Amino acid sequence: MAEDNGMFNVQQTIGSVLCCKCGIPMAPNSANMCVKCLRSEVDITEGLQKHVIIMWCPECEKYLQPPRTWIRAQLESTELLTFCVKRLRLNKFKVKLAHAEFIWTEPHSRRIKVKLTVRKEVLNGVVLEQFYIVEYVQTDHMCESCSRVQANPDQWVAAVQLRQHVSHRRTFFYLEQLILKHDAAIRAIKIKQMDEGIDFFFANRSHALKFVEFVGKVVPIKSRNDKQLVSHDPKNNTYNYKYTFSVEICPICREDLICLPPKVANSLGNLGPLVLCVKVSNSVVLLDPFTLRNDFIDADKYWRVPFKPLLSCKQLVEYIVLDVELLGYELNVAGLRYALADVQVARVSDFGKNDKMTTVRTHLGRLLNSGDYALGYDLYGANSNDIEIDRYKNLVLPDVILVKKSYEEKRQKTRGKPRPWKLKSMNMELDSSSRKLDEEKNTREYEEFIKDLEENPELRFNISLYHNEEYQPSEMAPVTDGEELPSVPLKELLADLDISDEEDGGESMRE
Repeated sequence: MAEDNGMFNVQQTIGSVLCCKCGIPMAPNSANMCVKCLRSEVDITEGLQKHVIIMWCPECEKYLQPPRTWIRAQLESTELLTFCVKRLRLNKFKVKLAHAEFIWTEPHSRRIKVKLTVRKEVLNGVVLEQFYIVEYVQTDHMCESCSRVQANPDQWVAAVQLRQHVSHRRTFFYLEQLILKHDAAIRAIKIKQMDEGIDFFFANRSHALKFVEFVGKVVPIKSRNDKQLVSHDPKNNTYNYKYTFSVEICPICREDLICLPPKVANSLGNLGPLVLCVKVSNSVVLLDPFTLRNDFIDADKYWRVPFKPLLSCKQLVEYIVLDVELLGYELNVAGLRYALADVQVARVSDFGKNDKMTTVRTHLGRLLNSGDYALGYDLYGANSNDIEIDRYKNLVLPDVILVKKSYEEKRQKTRGKPRPWKLKSMNMELDSSSRKLDEEKNTREYEEFIKDLEENPELRFNISLYHNEEYQPSEMAPVTDGEELPSVPLKELLADLDISDEEDGGESMRE
């Protein structure tokens, strides 16, 4: 602007002075010394710790934060870097931290190196910046809880006994994944698989209380606790107890058929009385398959008037769909959409042997088409001794109640092949008194749980699924007739954390 107006513009120049030590030209500062000479005269890292010994527990992989706090941190993590910097106490030497980063070392070397950049005001207000390397040496030292376990593995203080009185373990498979995702049992010193549940042992009563609180948030439970005197010191008036928490999970599971007691049905607005359980969280979601009416029962309301399922998933029968007539009514229940339809079905076992067909109203109108297979309850041939049915005098039971669509016919081609995803599992001890047939039964039930995860996106919403690195996709394109098999999308899978049995004894991976 000044040149356009013909005015003379004076260019500003930065003056330079000679260093009082080496005589080279430099920008002026209050010390009249260049950076090299200033560093040779002043060492701001003098007196700072460059070798530090840190205590590390090899059992639980925690570091000791003096005086008595143990923290968990992975190698080269932000938590470990914060822990290392705090051990130096830089504020004591009036230096400020500008930057910190790890220098790679061999994991088995028991050495951690951190490169630190610090700043400090030196001669006449000049701020000098300098970096140096601190070496941390890991020394094995077991924490109190691990040393107690090593001395006596059975020396627990609190035990949580989870039980569900049903004929399968599907609830515990799902609960196991929730516990792993939220690290709810990370404080457990031992986990033991029992016949109808799981036992968790803790070294502290507060840890057991926190675990019981977590279980109550994900499944409907009722609990009671008791304590047993172990020792007593009359001089100090101290008592040592062992605490036991008995936790019973509601016996109602997903896909169970329930006949509601009249008192419960009236409290839910005359729902049912024949209803299906479509979701179990801290409450039980019930659906009337004939009208799509739905409601939920929380834990307090259920245990006030408890009831058992009329039929469970072990009694499902496979049917083939012959005809579907939609009724045009849809509803979203527990994250899934249902539509009413009149469906004509026949039992697969009777198909071709007799001409017995049944027309039934179902909530699966959006899923079923002619030629599909469905699983349902055969009330015509079922032998049920539920006293709740006898309380309804004018109740007419339908011959069939369909529960879900079946993909067993299409799974025949992929049976035995690995899946592209896998789950983590807890390292549990097996009860010696359990039956030998449990292993085969558990394998079969776990496979059914895996199939439920593939078919139900709402079920796998709260759990973590991981990439299976051993999976090799087939080069040949799969041949499918019509609808494809339900599977887990790749976007829902997490990266494999490379957890092996040698590196982490507490968890393993299952396909």
